[in-house]
Amino acid sequence: MNHGWDISGSGYAIAATVTSGSAGLRWLAIQPPHLEEARQALGRIVRDGNRASDVIGRIHALVRKRPPRKERLDINETILEIIALTRGEVLKNDVSTRIALASGLPLVLGDRIQLQQVILNLIINAVQAMSEGTRELRIGTGTDASGGVLVAVQDSGPGLPPENFDRLFEAFYTTKPDGLGMGLSICRSIIEAHEGRLWATADVSRGAIFQFTLPASPESVP
Repeated sequence: MNHGWDISGSGYAIAATVTSGSAGLRWLAIQPPHLEEARQALGRIVRDGNRASDVIGRIHALVRKRPPRKERLDINETILEIIALTRGEVLKNDVSTRIALASGLPLVLGDRIQLQQVILNLIINAVQAMSEGTRELRIGTGTDASGGVLVAVQDSGPGLPPENFDRLFEAFYTTKPDGLGMGLSICRSIIEAHEGRLWATADVSRGAIFQFTLPASPESVP
């Protein structure tokens, strides 16, 4: 079970940039060249390059203990953007997805790029944890006891012993042979910098559930 997953959002953006570059070269090699398709590929390169730069910059700021750039965010919209980004990975691994996003959630005050990095890590981590059997990914939102926002990412993988859950968030701890063990550690640091909490629990039947909470934006509290 690969709950030591370490690929970052910048890795996804860089991979997408290479894919778009290859596509652009193919469109230009055709006689006559397909200029409109090549132009669109170049546009995707610029977009994904900027995204990679943003992710790296935010992680660099986190390491330097700089406070996150905070804006009022709709957590559901933030999640849907990442679900769209990871759709290819989900389909490639034959994973079915159930999405249950609560309506009427309060806005949160946060750094969009950093929070999307957390959600991306949790989703891909869950996908890679399901190597056999039924592969179902569940993503949900709701409110916590304090009126803040709760986000849950659940997989149907083999799960982990409860005593290992806290270790998952330790720097350099990983269950992946070629992993560095930094992904979940960075995720927890990001959530804590947003005055939230990130933890893991075992599913009653199978798999693991990763959840985090974020306080509601003051302007969103009645």
